[in-house]
Amino acid sequence: MMKMKLSQRIGIKIYSTSLNTTALISPAKAAEKAFRIFCSPTITSVFPEPDIFKKAEKKQLQLDGLQIYGWYWKQEKQNRPKVLIAHGFNSCSFKFEKYVLQLLKNGFEVLAFDAPAHGKSEGKQVHALMYKELILKINYTYGNLYGIIGHSFGGLAASFAAESLPELKKLVLIAPATETTTAISQFFKLLKLKEDIRPEFEKKLISLAKLPLSYFSAIRSVSNISVNTLWLHDTLDLICPFEDASKIRDLNLNHVQFYETTGLGHNKIYRDQSVSKLIIKFVSMT
Repeated sequence: MMKMKLSQRIGIKIYSTSLNTTALISPAKAAEKAFRIFCSPTITSVFPEPDIFKKAEKKQLQLDGLQIYGWYWKQEKQNRPKVLIAHGFNSCSFKFEKYVLQLLKNGFEVLAFDAPAHGKSEGKQVHALMYKELILKINYTYGNLYGIIGHSFGGLAASFAAESLPELKKLVLIAPATETTTAISQFFKLLKLKEDIRPEFEKKLISLAKLPLSYFSAIRSVSNISVNTLWLHDTLDLICPFEDASKIRDLNLNHVQFYETTGLGHNKIYRDQSVSKLIIKFVSMT
């Protein structure tokens, strides 16, 4: 189990009491409040800017009325393949400095944007469809992406976006948020929410997306594409359980390479040197 600070435990207790009390009167209102919390990052501090980011072209995009900030590294040679880095929930682009450096060294142009409500970008909430739309907008604004490297929540959004990107050649999913139903279950368990809130919560998601709950699955989206995909997952991942991810391995899809680690968990996996080397090699292979 992850250790939580006292302030985090107090915050969870407050949310739990408030939502469960609201549910006694209106499960629908409790579900609406719970959904806002579910989509709200808890880390708001900005990670220190690495030197390589100071050398990038600063970019801005509008998404649902929000100002989204990003970075674009070009090569001297024109028409070099473009790779997008999509960070996870409670993260930011700055944490992927090493990937930017290695991709540039291997001749790629690189794009990285902070998701809504993350890093330097505006907003208070974000969900997977918003992130998907951001990825698609980046693709259409700066030219067809050759590859996407997505971690966690960014991996889930990238897998959704890949279904609408026929020109995409490489997709890397590092510990992707595999099943949204699992994430919802973890959220309800963490906040100790009454189960009568959950049907209304799921109804809210379905109404927002105008899609069935089964849509929100990386297994579904990756099974629905033919993009050359590298999926990396740690057997001890407590955030995005390996049990969910192993289902894609068991499908033995021709376009998917599955690589498992043990002991790196959910965040150390993308920082691990052997993992990053494997990713860069995969993206660079023709």
